Amino acid sequence: MAMSAVAWLSPCTTISPYKFRRCSCCSAISSQADLPTTTATTIRPAVILPGLGNNTNDYEKLALILKGYGVPTAIAKVSRIDWLRNAAGLLDTNYWRGTLSPRPVLDWYLERIDEAVSEAKQLAQGGSGNLSFIGHSAGGWLARVYLQEFRSSDISLLLTLGTPHLPPPKGLPGVIDQTRGLLYYVEKNCAKAVYSPELRYVCIAGRYIQGSRFFDSNSTSSSEVKASVEQPMSEVAAVSNTNADTLTASTFRARFVGQGYKQVCGQADVWGDGVVPEVSAHLKGALNVTLDGVYHSPVGSDDATRPWYGSPAVVQQWIRHLLV
Repeated sequence: MAMSAVAWLSPCTTISPYKFRRCSCCSAISSQADLPTTTATTIRPAVILPGLGNNTNDYEKLALILKGYGVPTAIAKVSRIDWLRNAAGLLDTNYWRGTLSPRPVLDWYLERIDEAVSEAKQLAQGGSGNLSFIGHSAGGWLARVYLQEFRSSDISLLLTLGTPHLPPPKGLPGVIDQTRGLLYYVEKNCAKAVYSPELRYVCIAGRYIQGSRFFDSNSTSSSEVKASVEQPMSEVAAVSNTNADTLTASTFRARFVGQGYKQVCGQADVWGDGVVPEVSAHLKGALNVTLDGVYHSPVGSDDATRPWYGSPAVVQQWIRHLLV
């Protein structure tokens, strides 16, 4: 059973280095080096929640980076083979109907979150006991399920990194809900995003590559919905002086990635992090931020040419949310 709204995709292409971030709350562009000018006396411990197919080790470097900022960090204990537990959903008739619920199929992951929360609380030294959740990919919406089911008042920040929060549009030809109803359940049953002193939602999306359609816009074979965000010209489409082989390879990557985006948001020619479209990684009511040039996964990433959300220079752009 696929747990995220997306399948794992190959690295796509490298675009210009990230320099700025966009915040949808203020529609402004600000410098990446805007760390807080004051330091909290006691920083909340953080809990990292792995994404689909990832394991605990994939986030150890991120945990070390956070430690360097003074943020004690626990990582939910997940191995790659653990994800095979999701196959239990195949025995549920709701899987085939596309109306699957997180429980009991995902109870194993929710238990791992609970264990990591207990570990993080032990890392707190005389603080208020509040924690920060850092959910990568599917870990972000699983955090929302955890908050709904366990009603934990200890979590004061949910920061999501490339999380496909929104379910795909229904009834669109060629679009299959890979979560088999899980994201529809989350949208309907989990608390709406807020940005308040008690619980702050911060949703971070990456713009690494723009997808493209397999067919042009005039083709009758292309049935898609338009995302409600403005999309700048594709980096791939802007390349006009490269040789034919390079252009063909780039175009293929964009089309391949675009088909992945389409399964998530219903449209192929949108920007995203190579796996999750920007429009799907944001939530109404949250503080929504987009970072340029950021790739989806720690697997296949490179801090210099293909940075992901947990690369040092990228962390610098969102760390302030954990320090205030």
